[in-house]
This record gives sequence, C-alpha cells and structure tokens, in this order.
Amino acid sequence: MSRRQVGSTRRGGDSGSFPFVGALHSKSRSSPLLSICLVLVGACLLIGYAFSGPGLFKSIREVSKITGDYSCTSEVQRAIPILKNAYGDSMRKVLHVGPETCSVVSTLLKEEETEAWGVEPYDVEDADSHCKSLLRKGLVRVADIKFPLPYRSKSFSLVIVSDALDYLSPKYLNKTVPELARVASDGVVLFAGNPGKQKGKVAELSKVGRPAKMRSSSWWNRFFSQTNLEENEAGSKKFEKAASKISYKPACQVFHLKPLH
Repeated sequence: MSRRQVGSTRRGGDSGSFPFVGALHSKSRSSPLLSICLVLVGACLLIGYAFSGPGLFKSIREVSKITGDYSCTSEVQRAIPILKNAYGDSMRKVLHVGPETCSVVSTLLKEEETEAWGVEPYDVEDADSHCKSLLRKGLVRVADIKFPLPYRSKSFSLVIVSDALDYLSPKYLNKTVPELARVASDGVVLFAGNPGKQKGKVAELSKVGRPAKMRSSSWWNRFFSQTNLEENEAGSKKFEKAASKISYKPACQVFHLKPLH
C-alpha cells in the first residue's frame, strides 16, 4: 500500500508517528469515509496474508483445510449391510473393538441371526443408559487393547476394529493386531483413518493422551507383512463387489485380514 505524502509544513512533534495512524487522526480535509476505507483495506490485507502467504499464520491456514473430526466407527455402521453381503455366515458372531462400540453392537444386534459383542478401549464414565445396560449384560466390556484380549482363540467368527489402532504406536500394534486375528475364526476387518484427509476426534485425544497417527495403505501393508498377517483376498474382493453395487465409497481405509491360527 503506498503511503500518503506528508507536506513540509507538518509539525516536528508528529515526525515519529505512523502514517496510517496519521491518516486516522489527521485534522486535514480527509473525510471519515476515507479513514474507514483504509481500515477495511488493511484488514483485508491481513486476512489475505494469513490464508495465502507464509509466516506466522501458516498454521492457521493448514488447520482450516481440515474438515472436522473423523469417525471410522460411524463408517462401520454404514458398512454393515456390505459386510453382511461380503461375509455372509461369518457375520453370525461378531466382535467390534473401538470407541463408541456400544452404538455398533446395538446396530449389529438388530440384524437377523447376528450375535455381537464389543470392547471399549477407553473409559465409559459418560456412557448413556443403553450402553451401561450392554455393559451390565457383558455384551460390552472395557479393556486395554495393548494387552491380550480376554477371549479364547477363535471366539468370534469376525472381528471388526475401528478408531482404536490409529492411536497405538508400532510397539503396541505389533501385539494388538495379531491378538485381534487370534480371536477370529474367519477374519478381521480393520477400518483405519486416511492420512492427510482426516484428523482424530478431540474427544478421543482427551482420553488417549496422544493424537491419532494416520498411516498410509503402504505402511499398513508393510506392517501386515512384518507381523505375518495375510490379506483376506476373498473377503476383500467380495466387499469391493458389494460396495460397487450401491456406489459405496468408504471414507476410511478398509483392510481385510485372515485369522491367525
């Protein structure tokens, strides 16, 4: 923005003031409308700099690109009809592992010929009455998934996990994911966040104490190979076929694994 020229008759006592301030407080013939216009132009320049240029406001611009909290648990509920189509009888006895598991278990229990259980990795002090009822019945339990699950091998036909592994470091993933595969007889379906497209929920961050780590599909595939976990190609192809029929595109990454036994 170009500065206004200051006349030679300007008093010496004003020589140390800023031109912009002078424009606002000058007793010259400038109209109040001009002063308002200058303020608006300055504000627009600052906003434009914050969202386009480098500097102090770069982080603000980056945060603005994030559309909101993500929930792969919500994605699981959307995908239940597709999972039933793809896995058929394997949906007869399902274990869901992840936050908000009460909502998933409730949805699964409404399906015909489906039994469901859930593992909530975090505290449920703020759980509603329905969730507390599932806890009392033993259909949902709270357990730290960094340690062995309290179930025998092949206890469930299918294990579905969401919004839980993104918060674990590789140190714990090395134990937790094989453990999920151990308690499954037919397979594991893993819903994971997309890097660069989603962020972890603030509510989960306050419970876990660390931000979610969104990992790429190549990272997960390397991890599965290193931990001797095999892709369930048949389940994956059936899932993709069922999804394409209704033009379903999951917002989260979906991996299909064979059981570990």
